[in-house]
Amino acid sequence: MERNLQQHASGAAVLLLLLTLTVDVCGKFLVEKNSISVTSPESLKGVYDSAIGNFGLPQYGGTMAGMVVYPKEGAIACKTFNESFKPATSGGLPTILLVDRGECYFALKVWNAQYAGAAAVLVADDRSEPLITMDSPEEGSATPDYIANITIPSALIEKKFGDSLKKALGSGEMVNINLDWRESLPHPDDRVEYEFWTNSNDECGPKCDAQIEFVKSFKGAAQLLERGGYTLFTPHYITWYCPQAFILSRQCKSQCINHGRYCAPDPEQDFTLGYDGKDVVAENLRQLCVFKTATNLQKPWIWWDYVTDFQIRCPMKDKKYNKDCAEEVIKSLELPSSKIKDCVGNPEADEDNPVLKAEQDAQVGRDSRGDVTILPTLMVNNRQYRGKLDKGTVLKAICSGFQETTEPPVCLSDGIETNECLTNNGGCWANAKANVTACKDTFRGRVCECPLIQGVQLQGDGYKICEAVGPGRCKIDNGGCWQNTQDGSTFSACSDKRLKGCQCPSGFRGDGVQNCDDIDECKDKLACQCPECTCKNMWGSYDCQCQGDLLYIREHDTCISKKASASKLSWAVALIVLAGLAVAGVAGYIVYKYRLRSYMDSEIRAIMAQYMPLDSQSDVHDHLQEDA
Repeated sequence: MERNLQQHASGAAVLLLLLTLTVDVCGKFLVEKNSISVTSPESLKGVYDSAIGNFGLPQYGGTMAGMVVYPKEGAIACKTFNESFKPATSGGLPTILLVDRGECYFALKVWNAQYAGAAAVLVADDRSEPLITMDSPEEGSATPDYIANITIPSALIEKKFGDSLKKALGSGEMVNINLDWRESLPHPDDRVEYEFWTNSNDECGPKCDAQIEFVKSFKGAAQLLERGGYTLFTPHYITWYCPQAFILSRQCKSQCINHGRYCAPDPEQDFTLGYDGKDVVAENLRQLCVFKTATNLQKPWIWWDYVTDFQIRCPMKDKKYNKDCAEEVIKSLELPSSKIKDCVGNPEADEDNPVLKAEQDAQVGRDSRGDVTILPTLMVNNRQYRGKLDKGTVLKAICSGFQETTEPPVCLSDGIETNECLTNNGGCWANAKANVTACKDTFRGRVCECPLIQGVQLQGDGYKICEAVGPGRCKIDNGGCWQNTQDGSTFSACSDKRLKGCQCPSGFRGDGVQNCDDIDECKDKLACQCPECTCKNMWGSYDCQCQGDLLYIREHDTCISKKASASKLSWAVALIVLAGLAVAGVAGYIVYKYRLRSYMDSEIRAIMAQYMPLDSQSDVHDHLQEDA
């Protein structure tokens, strides 16, 4: 009988004996989707939704083109296939196997398809209902080993779409599709926020082993991203509370702290052996406080060091999973233990712990995020990551959360993405001579943007045209204009005086871009036209010589006598000097006459004022005062 989708955490499924660990029942579970584009046949062309499987390796930020195949027999995919689905020849399109839902685990269907050579799997629903997330089998002692080895992506498609694919294939038509994960995660800006919901318990079987291995392998990349300011990381830990009726029970006391407020399942699933759930809660809280303290020190990445060191130095199997071992790790990382102790508080107090209370509140889904009910869970830009904890795939998921062209260098490295600019410049504009291109590699593909070179922004559509515009443009490949050097002289059709365009310099003609040809001023009679002149053409110019003792004046295109010129110059200088002296003399005489007449007038008025009244005695008085 088919195993339905598992939508609750395995920790909640193994609640022991009388202990009932309770979570908010008003939560929600959201399905993460990717799109499928059908490119042929014509009757099915379009874009369809699918639900990403919760196992395997979804190709976040990427695409996969392939040919859909529906098996001739065993389409339920619960048994090993007798046929191979590998492409018949090298270079052939990958096979995307279409199988039916029912009878066995989703993960088993995908494993059988992968074993037979399929590159991806589509599971067609057998009922008309909204899409659900295909989950792996519930954890337990009989958990299949193949789950950890699934390396291909898978998705569930709606029944109607599945029936259409089967009908087209049954008619002998070739069905080509493109699986697209580029928009599976939001990518609003140049920073990615992600959360890792985990647990300090290291004795919960394969799932705990996978968490520990992931933290160790991903630590370097996580710290690199955090130190560079590219990401904002937050660790989280799930806890449950004990129902009021069981707070005083032995089971609740052994699995919870703060009087039943924060609980975890028993690590060994046996109350009489080893560690208790409250030990796990206490260490979870300590790890949260390590993160808070390190964040206050502006070194949040130290959390990764603490967690990996604790896993190595303080494992449960060695009976070192305790406070003393934890404090040794804290001391080795030079963290202030007193601040961490203050953050942890008193686990015996009958009161809320603010750190763990905030964690329980954060478990509840809000807006576009569903409840966190599965451990481990990775949230990227508030969207749940699907697939197993694989370093490469998780890094791809985080890289796909950056706005295009803002990705850090680690996201553009080999093995993480394909550099489309290496092939034909990605179809973008390029100038081989200047070794520049408009192709800019991004995690999800490439963009064609005219580049900024030596402080000059090239402008254009990025595909066919990119040209330097504005001051300084001639520094960039000479502004795309013609330039040549001969006989030690260099001429250019680019000028900073013009903000754009090319124009051949004086002495040349042409389009200014591809060519500028020398003008033969002598042959075309454009210069040196005087009867006494002898013309010689030069590259970009000309030389005109006059016969005998004549001097060539280029501005007037004429010859004059060198002696006459010198004589005329001498007479001109003499005349200028004489004229200057004459003007100075006349000006001096005028000033003298004016001052003399003014003085005589004032004397006469003063004498006459003694014999007859004048209209303006004040003027005379002023004059006498001046004389005094």
